[in-house]
Amino acid sequence: MLDRVLISPGELAEIIKTKAVVVIDTRDAANYAEAHLPGAVNIHEIFTYLAMSTPQGVIALRETFTEAFGKAGLSGEEIVVVYEQSMTTGFGQSCRGYVLLRFLGYPRDKIKVLHGGFNAWRAAGQPSTTEVPTPKPVKFPLAIQGHDILVDLKEMREAVADPHIVKLDVRDVDEWIGESSSPYGKDFCPRKGRIPGSVWLEWYRMMKPAPTGQMFKSPAEILAECATVGIRRDTPVVVFCFKGARASTTFVALEEAGIKNVRLYLGSWNEWSRDLSLPIEEGQPY
Repeated sequence: MLDRVLISPGELAEIIKTKAVVVIDTRDAANYAEAHLPGAVNIHEIFTYLAMSTPQGVIALRETFTEAFGKAGLSGEEIVVVYEQSMTTGFGQSCRGYVLLRFLGYPRDKIKVLHGGFNAWRAAGQPSTTEVPTPKPVKFPLAIQGHDILVDLKEMREAVADPHIVKLDVRDVDEWIGESSSPYGKDFCPRKGRIPGSVWLEWYRMMKPAPTGQMFKSPAEILAECATVGIRRDTPVVVFCFKGARASTTFVALEEAGIKNVRLYLGSWNEWSRDLSLPIEEGQPY
């Protein structure tokens, strides 16, 4: 089996011929209905779900996606391949699917992200369909080994107090400078600004243009980008954005580049900004 998370259309087409594969489409219902990969199950909630990292929020997250992935036919034996339209049209939602599956303890070597998404699949001349599959529901193999890739609010507060941990904000520039609170609207959250002590590396910098859309840079290029904010292969990093989608894309990029200690704050700015007791940095960063 391929060691990398990212898988090309050609590699996926070959694997489907010989192995049990479940393909998950994270796009909205309209795009899915227009055309999708043969056999793909649509779980748009991978993108839309707003997670909170309180104990109750973690339980709800676990229950929601254990059920969704079980209904999609994931028993732990299958390779699961997650995709979106392209690597940037969905704010990295396919990578968020990868992170959620890792969190729930699905075997790491069986989780893949289709590099380039549906656009790359079509550009490679691979088939698509409008037929909707009816997978047989199974019991999802919930485990605990993946839980340590996420940090909760308590752990994020501890990380803020620890200067040895890089707090990596990958939001868009208008959010970083405090002009907008979220991609959902400037005033979606009660406060605008930054988590104290964080550094900024916009998630787009993990990508570069390709004929089918933005694609991940090479590991060497990603390491060069990370070095601009003090991240090396052995640097402990907590990455976040607004709700964890763009951060998930960065998480995948950093892992693919060989950075060893990467964790993700899924609650991100949506959670942090709503707790008015938590400190934030406002105004133009210096």
